[in-house]
Amino acid sequence: MKTKNQSSPPSPTNSKTTAAAEVVAVAKYIRQSPRKIRVLANLIKNYPLDQAVAILEVSVRKAAPPLLKVIQSAIANAVNNAGLKKESLFLKELQINKGPVFKRWRARAKGRADQIRRPTAHIRVVLGGKK
Repeated sequence: MKTKNQSSPPSPTNSKTTAAAEVVAVAKYIRQSPRKIRVLANLIKNYPLDQAVAILEVSVRKAAPPLLKVIQSAIANAVNNAGLKKESLFLKELQINKGPVFKRWRARAKGRADQIRRPTAHIRVVLGGKK
């Protein structure tokens, strides 16, 4: 319930908005465990965009090339489609989500079979920037 002192939030038409934009890039079905990709994602989250790209370029982890590719795609989307300047971009959101798990079987002794789980991941990068 509202009291007399509480006012309703301003409507979007009345509030002043800054000229900030969001650009999204997604990579789906990356053939690696999301847990392993998150290790590298958490490492670069707090760095400026140019430093994060530099870290990924020299990283030897298997997760580095797909993560770098998605970030570079988001940068290209921002520059070419949204008309943003590369210098004004920053990493707003970096999500590593679980994808479907491919299940395979391996023959074992005495006619048994063991299940092999091959996890996949989805990477979602959101860049923010000022026009």
